[in-house]
Amino acid sequence: MTYMVESVADTTADEVDAIVEAAAAAAGQWAGMALSDRARVLGGIADRLDAHAAELIPLAMLETHLAQPRLAGELKRTGFQLRLFAQSVLDGGFLDVRIDGADAEWPMGAPRPDLRRMNIPLGPVLNFSASNFPFAFSVAGGDTASALAAGCPIIVKANPGHPALSRAVGRLLDEVIAECGAPHGTFGLIFGRDAGVRALLHPAVAAAAFTGSTAGGRALYDLAGGRSVPIPFYGELGSINPVFVTAEAARARAAEIAEGLLMAVSSSAGQLCTKPGLVAVPEGSPVLAELIRTAPVPTGEMLNDQIEDGFTRAVEQVRAHPDVRVLTGGGPREALLLATTARAVLADRDRLMHEMFGPATLLVSYRDTAELLELARSVHGELTVSIFGEHTDDTTRALLTAAAGAAGRVLWNSWPTGLSVTYAQQHGGPYPATTAPATTSVGTAAITRFLRPVVFQSVPDQLLPPPLRTENPLGVPRSVNGALAQ
Repeated sequence: MTYMVESVADTTADEVDAIVEAAAAAAGQWAGMALSDRARVLGGIADRLDAHAAELIPLAMLETHLAQPRLAGELKRTGFQLRLFAQSVLDGGFLDVRIDGADAEWPMGAPRPDLRRMNIPLGPVLNFSASNFPFAFSVAGGDTASALAAGCPIIVKANPGHPALSRAVGRLLDEVIAECGAPHGTFGLIFGRDAGVRALLHPAVAAAAFTGSTAGGRALYDLAGGRSVPIPFYGELGSINPVFVTAEAARARAAEIAEGLLMAVSSSAGQLCTKPGLVAVPEGSPVLAELIRTAPVPTGEMLNDQIEDGFTRAVEQVRAHPDVRVLTGGGPREALLLATTARAVLADRDRLMHEMFGPATLLVSYRDTAELLELARSVHGELTVSIFGEHTDDTTRALLTAAAGAAGRVLWNSWPTGLSVTYAQQHGGPYPATTAPATTSVGTAAITRFLRPVVFQSVPDQLLPPPLRTENPLGVPRSVNGALAQ
């Protein structure tokens, strides 16, 4: 199939340089604006997106072939996360203020000077937007929201899968930023692969965020690390999001598990970074029988030809293995369920633990608990690991331990799709799930990616940034001599 999207000219080298230099010029003023003004920009962007939903959603449908309900829900999520970051900015906890007053009797054997620590913005951030979430992980998505919340100007490299939508959303951001009195250069938008690389290598860019393929993300990560001054690169890459079903759970809830799996694999045509790509079930499990009885399940269209081609190649790699068979599905716009054994996966892990970004998953039959645990312990570098078990099941503790070592999010009797934006969310994991496993790209903790701590030692109170002054004029949460204070 061939999809037609509006052509948008690539940003020229001179235009990229001008956009990055404008961001660099804006950095100090944007970082220095009152937290209330920063929050007002974030809330204003959310309001403007809501006001233009009738224009934006049909445009997104045209370019991505995602359904209206899915896009409406995603746009609602995008506004919600912008407002959630605005609340976090007003709270001020992200500054992580710590104050230790001077202490001539400090027990380490020498006097302690007055030390006052807080987070400050890194500087201009480059965001490579995603294809599969044209709102929530794109021009006004989570990386943009978290960078702006941190006090960093943001430059978005638009995804080629929805250029007209990106341009339309970018214009709305420009309007809000200008109306709120933020400096020119606080937001910039560029198009084209070469433009993205040029921006990444520009010395004024202080950090970058990426959501996409392992190959593309790794190439950009290497460029970021190979600069004369390397910069942080927060890449969300690939994940198969394995699911482990114990024998007890398979006996007790086979139909429920099968129904949930089919929904998780077929939703959005499987084009979700948290889609389960490997599901371990007991040999002869009733779960397999339920899947055969219920499937095939229809799916929507793929986002674009490039993603469909990549999905086809990935499926062919897994399907060509001599120990892999088709369980059910795989027709036009149908979810594909492949099947193999734990023995085969353990013997050829790299070939079979392979991400198929689309509506397909691999059912893996294990013989006994020992083989299940061996399979679980062989997993690494995942966004999520899901466990379906019973509270009285002794196997689940060992599975939970293995899962925590392999992934950023561990789920109990639930599916990993439908990622909630919250204060406690963790969307990250060991490489290759992400390039920075200590961070998240979803939830308010994502703001910390674009901050760095600075300590002011023995600086007069009137010269300190307001959050560090003794009277705490902003009322931000602080640690004072190791105790939480306001």
